[in-house]
Amino acid sequence: MRELNTIKIIAVDHGYGNIKTANTVTPTGVTAYETEPIFSGNILEYAGIYYRIGEGHKEFIADKAMDEDYYILTLMAVARELNVYGIREADVHLAAGLPLTWIRKQREDFRSYLLRNKDVDFRFNGKDYHIRFVGCSLFPQGYPAIVSRLGDFKGTNLLADIGNGTMNILYINNKKAVESCCWTEKFGVNQCMIAAKNAVLDSFGVKIEESTIEQVLRFGTADISKPYLDCITSVDKRYVADIFATLRRYEYNPDLMRLYIVGDGGCLVKHFGQYDENRVTILDDICATAKGYEYLAFASLRRKE
Repeated sequence: MRELNTIKIIAVDHGYGNIKTANTVTPTGVTAYETEPIFSGNILEYAGIYYRIGEGHKEFIADKAMDEDYYILTLMAVARELNVYGIREADVHLAAGLPLTWIRKQREDFRSYLLRNKDVDFRFNGKDYHIRFVGCSLFPQGYPAIVSRLGDFKGTNLLADIGNGTMNILYINNKKAVESCCWTEKFGVNQCMIAAKNAVLDSFGVKIEESTIEQVLRFGTADISKPYLDCITSVDKRYVADIFATLRRYEYNPDLMRLYIVGDGGCLVKHFGQYDENRVTILDDICATAKGYEYLAFASLRRKE
C-alpha cells in the first residue's frame, strides 16, 4: 500500500488463480452462503451474504465484470491489505490491470464495475471495514511488474506474463514498451493443471487433488509416489516446451533478445524448462505486478497534483 495525502493507494492484481496485493496472496475461489458458514476463516460478509474466499480457483472468464465474484474478491483484497497496517476505515484509490490486448475495450467497464459503490461497509474475518472508493487506475498486465527495472532493458527484450488464465507477451525495445507488438494468449497455468489431472486419471484411473498438482507446479515436487510425480512432471515439461514454442511464433530468438518471465508460470519454467539462465530472467515475486500497479498509480496521482 502507498499513501498520498489521506488516500490509500491499494493495488489488486485480479488473477484467475490468485488475487494479489502488494503484501498478500489469496486463491480466487468464492462460495456464497445465505447463513454463516460452520467453519471460520476468510469469511467476508457483505449485503447480507456470507462469502468464503480462497477455496479452489475461479473459472476463466474473458470479461471479469460479468459476475459478482471479482467485486467480492476486490473487497477481500482491500481488507487484507489494510489489515497489514491495522486500518479499518480509509479513502481508497484502486490500482488494477487487465490483459494487454483487452484493456482498450474493457477498461471503462471494469473501472465502473470496481467503483460501483462509493461507500462500502463489510466485515471480513470478524473485523468491520468502511471503505470510500475515490478512484481507480487501470494498467496493462505484466508490464508494471518490471517497470522499476527498466534500466536493465537495453536493446530488444521480450516480456512474458504467464498467469493462471492467460499469457501476455510484450516487446520492450530500449526501455520502451512497443504497443504494436503485444499479444494475449489463452494459455495460462490452468491449462497445465487440467492436462496433469487428466494424465493422472488416464494413467492410474484415479482423481488427484489440485492442491497436490499445485505443489508440483510451484516447487517441482510433492509428497507423492514416484510414478505419479513422473506423470505430472512429464505434462509440466510439455507445457513449458509449448510456452517457448508460442513465444517463438512471435519471433522470440534467445540469441537476439533477453526474455523476462513474470506471473504464476515463472516457477514452472524454472523447474521444468530448458533455457539459458544468462539470457532468461524469472521474477519470483508473485506480488510484483501488484507492486507495479501501486508504483504507477502513485506516480500518476502525484503528477496530477
